[in-house]
Amino acid sequence: MAFPPRPPRGTFNPRFKKEQQQEHRTNYMIKVPEVRLVGDNVEPGIFATPDAMKIAQSQQLDLVEISPGANPPVCKIIDYNKFLYDEKKKKKEMKAKAKTSEVKEIRFTPNTDDHDFEFKVKHAEKFLKEGDKVKAHVQFKGRAIMFKERGELLLLKFADRLKEVGALEGLPKMEGKRMLVMFAPKVQQKKKGSELGKLVSSERMGQVTEEPKTEPVKESDQ
Repeated sequence: MAFPPRPPRGTFNPRFKKEQQQEHRTNYMIKVPEVRLVGDNVEPGIFATPDAMKIAQSQQLDLVEISPGANPPVCKIIDYNKFLYDEKKKKKEMKAKAKTSEVKEIRFTPNTDDHDFEFKVKHAEKFLKEGDKVKAHVQFKGRAIMFKERGELLLLKFADRLKEVGALEGLPKMEGKRMLVMFAPKVQQKKKGSELGKLVSSERMGQVTEEPKTEPVKESDQ
């Protein structure tokens, strides 16, 4: 991105007002007499700042100060807007990778029907695959507390359905008027398990292909 000639003193220019709010000094904001140029599109070395700016202009790019504490300051000739976009993208990706695990809650009642149960299973699978923990609980209201066994069976059935993606952290337990269980993501374990399964499967296939080569001993030959 080429930068325009510096406007006369006293002339208002929104571009130069915006430059004052930048994280890096660029172009006319660089006041030192000389800079050290680095990068792929220049011959590395120390240049007078006006000469470095002329090189940037000739390539229709920006002169960007990337290491102001060096002596002389280190600069690169790059497209500053693209540089900011790439930096923003990297930070976003790092933030996504550093996503902290959350605890998602799934609520049942002792009378949860099959349709609602399947719906909640799908949600729990999605949460676990995304790296979140899942807390499932059966809420007992009034006389429903008499059906604790029904709630326990429901949670154990739920655990069985999630065994491929979630690790059960303990048996169902009562907390007040609700019974709960906790699941942790099991993505890595599942991957390792699938690899082990493939290995065992391939070994079995090898055994099957080899078995026909061995002829059984006939009684008449003995």
